[in-house]
Order: sequence, then structure tokens, then C-alpha cells
Amino acid sequence: MAGAHTQQMDASTAWGGGTSPFKVSYGKLMMWFFLVSDGLTFGGLLCALGFAKFANPEWAASWPMGEEVFTHIPFTHMPAPLIYVAFMTFILIVSSVTMVLAVEAGHRMDKKGVIKWLMLTVVGGLIFLGSQVWEWSTFIAGPDGNLSTWHDNTTLQHNCYGGVYEVVGEHEHMHTEITSYGPTLYANFFFFITGFHGFHVFTGVLFNLLVLRNVVRGVYHRRGHYEMVEKVGLYWHFVDLVWVFVFTFFYLV
Repeated sequence: MAGAHTQQMDASTAWGGGTSPFKVSYGKLMMWFFLVSDGLTFGGLLCALGFAKFANPEWAASWPMGEEVFTHIPFTHMPAPLIYVAFMTFILIVSSVTMVLAVEAGHRMDKKGVIKWLMLTVVGGLIFLGSQVWEWSTFIAGPDGNLSTWHDNTTLQHNCYGGVYEVVGEHEHMHTEITSYGPTLYANFFFFITGFHGFHVFTGVLFNLLVLRNVVRGVYHRRGHYEMVEKVGLYWHFVDLVWVFVFTFFYLV
């Protein structure tokens, strides 16, 4: 019988703690668990955004289109719909490529290569964060993208839809609490979701800097492997992937 030839295996043999059944280390396995849970968090936020936008047809009509909102290029205020946001996306994708090259260099035990590509990854992350600061500032400043006109002498009065009326002389114009970009809920989702993603990018840059410091000091070279670079690389690729969805939901849909 087949059962008679089945070899019995005790727990210590089946799982000795030294090798994962998925052929990955404990650290990488835990990183995957974290990324799955974090992905579910972002998924829930984006689903809530979609529901809030399309649940009510009247609200869907009042929500702004991305290409009509984010039209400025830093220091020029030249109308160029989505050009700079596309640049931000490009920078983040390129930083993902440099991270892949850093991991590949680590597999070859190429310390100088890891340092070079990891530094470029950090630079890409810092450019993205600076770009997000610009994006937020232009969103707050209003359609002209000029922060100096953010505070004016108009009187603002709230309406029942969570927006405000901007009183200019005897005329009233409907605006949201921040700018003329539609319902207040749009701004709430925009700042929370993009801010949550920006926080991930910020922590990713910090992780990369810490790992880069250890690489420069030769910590991983003495260990005989650069697995830590691969683990922070998984996190960085996740951050880049999430941005693709955030970009799609806010700027393209």
C-alpha cells in the first residue's frame, strides 16, 4: 500500500528553522507579509475613493479632472496638464530600476556597484518627495499655483455640502474649503492617500540611507551577502507599484 511506503518525518526534520519551505529567508518572508497587509490598506483607501466619487452622480459630476487641476511646472506656472506628475512617476519608476541594479550588484558581491545604484535610488526618492511638496503647495495655492495669493481678503461662508462660498462684492462663487477643485471630500482623499504614500516614500528613503551606510562600512560584505539590500528593495518596489495605482485613480480616472 502507498501508505506503507510513506516515510514518517518528525517536526524537527520537517521544519528545523534553518530553511523556509518557500526557499526564502525569514526576513524576506516577513517583508512579504507586511507588503501584503500594506497593499490591502492602500486597496481599501482607493476603493473608498472610487465609491465616494461615483456613488452619487451629482458628486461625480462635481469632482475635478486631474488634468485640469495639476497643470503647473515648478517655478514657471506654465499650463502643462499632468506633465510634472508624469515626470514624478517617471522618476519613481527609474528609481525602481536603479534598485534592481543595486540588488543585482549585491548578488555579484560588487560593493561599489551597490553603493552607486543605491545612492541613485535615494536621489530619485528625494526628487519625488520634493516634487510632492510642490504638488501639495500648488493644490493649496489654487488655480494660479501662487502661494502668495493663498490668503486673500474675501469672506468665506460654508454651505450645506461641505464647501464654502467666496464672497466677492455682491457676487457669490461656489468653492471648496481649500480651492475651486470640487467637493471638500476630494481634498481629504487627495491629501490623505498621497500623503500616506509620501510617508512610505520617506521611510523608504530612510531605510535605503541606513542600508547604504552599512554597505559603505562593509557590514554586508563581511557577512558574505547583501540580502538586506534585497529586502529594502522589495519595499521600494512596492512603493513604486502603489504610486501607479494612486496616479491612475487621481489623475487619469
